Amino acid sequence: MEMGKKLLAAGQLADALSHFHAAVDGDPKNYMAYYRRATVFLAMGKSKSALPDLSKVIELKPDFTSARLQRGNLLLKQGGLDEAESDFKKVLKSNPSDKEEMEAQSQLIKADEIQRLVAQARSSFNSQDYVTAAAQLDTVIETCVWDVASREMRAECFILMGEVGKAINDLKAASKLKNDNTQAFYKLSTIYYNLGDHEMSLNEVRECLKLDPDHKQCYSHYKQVKKLNKQILSAEELIQEQRYDDAVSKYEAVIKTEPNVHHFTLLAKERMCHALAQGQQASRALSVCGEVLQSDPENVNVLKDRAEAYILEEQYEEAIRDYETAAKHSENDHQIKEGLERAQRLLKQSQKKDYYKILGVKRTAQKKEIIKAYRNLAKQWHPDNFQEPEEKKKAEKKFIDIAQAKEVLTDPEMRTKFDHGEDPMDPESQQGHHHYQHFRGGHQGFNPFGSGPFNFKFNFN
Repeated sequence: MEMGKKLLAAGQLADALSHFHAAVDGDPKNYMAYYRRATVFLAMGKSKSALPDLSKVIELKPDFTSARLQRGNLLLKQGGLDEAESDFKKVLKSNPSDKEEMEAQSQLIKADEIQRLVAQARSSFNSQDYVTAAAQLDTVIETCVWDVASREMRAECFILMGEVGKAINDLKAASKLKNDNTQAFYKLSTIYYNLGDHEMSLNEVRECLKLDPDHKQCYSHYKQVKKLNKQILSAEELIQEQRYDDAVSKYEAVIKTEPNVHHFTLLAKERMCHALAQGQQASRALSVCGEVLQSDPENVNVLKDRAEAYILEEQYEEAIRDYETAAKHSENDHQIKEGLERAQRLLKQSQKKDYYKILGVKRTAQKKEIIKAYRNLAKQWHPDNFQEPEEKKKAEKKFIDIAQAKEVLTDPEMRTKFDHGEDPMDPESQQGHHHYQHFRGGHQGFNPFGSGPFNFKFNFN
């Protein structure tokens, strides 16, 4: 025993605990061995383990006031108010020291006050005055820090007050304070679910099922969360694989699986907005993105995706406005900065020459579509088709524009530059970049008609 006391005094708690374990095993009737072990447990913060040892001490030696006083204090912290009051009263009747008497008297008064506050909190809760109930329970929990029932009631108050973050904190504490608290895990799972956090919801409901695999509420909820979680993860994989149409369909399935939780509908539509914008389905993207922004006007990701959809629709001013709004809420986002600069260049470019408009094709047009449009327009505007000098002159200009548009849009490098707001045929927009020579050096040096007087022999390649 003396060795154990020395180890405890030196702060070697693990060694002291091992020593007192051996002492208890060696002499199960030695109340001091239990008391010393309880003291080690308390020093280690293991009050649950200390409580049975203190009870054993009192069983072996009912007049051991220090053990009874310590047990009363632990019971008070746990919210066992009747048992705590009983211990404090017995201490006062058992010839305590002055210090013990003073502490027992003080704690007895406190326990009585807590009893009254708990009753008032229940009354406030039943009257649906959740703010008052929560405030009363705040005072209770200041003393009864390990009281599961008070924390669970306060969590319910917070839920009904809409303060779910505080409710989560109380329920997490309750799930740890009570070993088999399946209901706390179930409530945590449903809260996370209603917040749209499917992964945390799944984690918490699994904890419930670990404690009780046959728990009806948890098992039913688990099946729903698991299905939804699987659909969302599958949709995200499809986005990563750039299978945007399939991703949109999968997120539509998410909405059907859970139509009643607004957060999941919003999440699904946010990701549909992204997939549609990436899949260049601009018109539908604008509609879906708009639905999300009605509920969440500061959603930076959706603002960026809608801006990209506006660019696809050549609505550059709207794209600029969305990027500027996004920038207010995410100042250091390089994607926003680059997107805004590109939209501004494209707006400026659209006010000049637009090769897509010249050929009458969309920005998403494939090379075959571009060549087909070029051939049709080249035949239509070939200067040989016009006799009047003014008409011929107009046709020559139009024909050059058509040929330039075809050259830019069928060359991947030139088209990329143009899509980013630079005109490869305009030396001014190149801003010091190396210019394409011959046909690719701007209007200078480019003559689709050959040399000398117009001799229109043209290959439609």
